[in-house]
Amino acid sequence: MTREQYILATQQNNLPRTENSQFYPVGIYGWRKRCLYFFVLLLLVTMIVNLAMTIWILKVMNFTVDGMGNLRVTKNGIRLEGISEFLLPLYVKEIYSRKDSPLVLQSDRNVTVNARNHKGQLTGQLTVGADAVEAQCKKFEVRGREDDSVLFSADEDEIIIGANRLRVTGTEGAVFEHSVETPHIRAEPSQDLRLESPTRSLTMEAPKGVHISAIAGDFKATCRKELLLQSTDGEIFLNADTIRLGNLPQGSFSPSTPGSTNPRQTVYELCVCPSGKLYLSPAEAGSTCQTSSNVCLWS
Repeated sequence: MTREQYILATQQNNLPRTENSQFYPVGIYGWRKRCLYFFVLLLLVTMIVNLAMTIWILKVMNFTVDGMGNLRVTKNGIRLEGISEFLLPLYVKEIYSRKDSPLVLQSDRNVTVNARNHKGQLTGQLTVGADAVEAQCKKFEVRGREDDSVLFSADEDEIIIGANRLRVTGTEGAVFEHSVETPHIRAEPSQDLRLESPTRSLTMEAPKGVHISAIAGDFKATCRKELLLQSTDGEIFLNADTIRLGNLPQGSFSPSTPGSTNPRQTVYELCVCPSGKLYLSPAEAGSTCQTSSNVCLWS
């Protein structure tokens, strides 16, 4: 209230005035008033700048009712368009790609996918690195797309390959350190099948028989020491138009008629020693096989 307003109010109320009455001005004057106007102006400018920055951020980040930028919030979850970069861990239940594009997970180092239980303990891990792909879990399975059949399964006890055909395309073939159980081994068309053990023995066993077939080629068994064909309850049957046994030794034979020699002997008799060793003996009218032959004695 100003001084004139105060005097006018006292005159209307017929209040007695004293000659020595003091008047106290009411209001903000001087430097206080200027500071107040300055702070009000500063506050107004700050509000305008803040509003402008908010509008600019909304415009740059492309905020809409459905989301922001490449991020869209749908009924089924969150949809990301284009390339998205995550600087911190991402926790999601499922990740899908669009129907017309693949899902690509890219990192400058390794890509690691972890699975944890309700206690936060690590139960499974898949790491894709520059040198190898590692999977740490109790059981690893690869299933087919159509019938959901198990194509490959691996755990601590065994490895199962459920495909109809296992193809090994390496030039060195497949190397097995221990035994292999399979009902059928076949080479590719026009390719040779080789079963080889460079430093140990090669054993083929089956409860109902072993069938070896070479329809369009030759069957060859080569070893350094002994080739053993053994049948405990049956027989060994060789069925062919020509059975040739090469490099058989020739046994000594004393002719029945002294002085008779045959410089051009072309027919021989196949003889068997008591030990089972085969040797050749010159054929005559009677058998020339002798148990005391030098081949049998030194075998």
